[in-house]
Amino acid sequence: MNQTIETLDQATRVQDTKERILDAAERLFAENGFATTSLRQITAEAQVNLAAVNYHFQNKESLIRAVLSRRIGPINKRRFDLMDALDFTVGEDGPLVLEDVLSAFLLPVLEARTSCPEMRHWPRLLGRLYTELHGSLMELFQREMAPAAQRFTAAIRRAEPTLSPEGLAWGLHFGIGSMAHFLAAGELLKFISRGTVDPDDHMEALKHLVAYMAGGLRALRTQNKEAAQ
Repeated sequence: MNQTIETLDQATRVQDTKERILDAAERLFAENGFATTSLRQITAEAQVNLAAVNYHFQNKESLIRAVLSRRIGPINKRRFDLMDALDFTVGEDGPLVLEDVLSAFLLPVLEARTSCPEMRHWPRLLGRLYTELHGSLMELFQREMAPAAQRFTAAIRRAEPTLSPEGLAWGLHFGIGSMAHFLAAGELLKFISRGTVDPDDHMEALKHLVAYMAGGLRALRTQNKEAAQ
């Protein structure tokens, strides 16, 4: 009995150490970026030694992967739940409204800013991620985001069937860039608006981001028609 309790206590301590490392890494990556944050900084923040990081994650790249997977997984599940609801409403092959698709893609990221205290650093971290994508970080991101990318590009094609593959690629690139900029530099919005706009109001942000992204995609669709004439 005592041995069982000791085993459980040890497992709890191991898991607690792992979560402390992940929490510290997430906060420091969000504040300082991936490249400039060292393992030494993370161990100091988490109050663990380097051996603990090596035991749980082997190296910095594996730690980054764990940080991303811990957050992207639930966000993508929420995205898929919202898309499932849309498909249930219109049928799997029915017409979709572009704004509804974009809302399903953007809302889970934006609502994480206020609805989940444990994810308070995630929106800024995601903004960092989009602005530092290169090398191994790009490979990690592509692997984590591939299912969502496939589903949402298909949904946008259903909503806007006349949009060319090139137009869709440009529109998504610019739209995701707008989201990343908002996440990474939301405080700039207060300065631009002289304090009249609250960047923490995720529903207000969603409304404007959806309108901006949908307008951009439709403008590219119009551009395609003009080029064909």
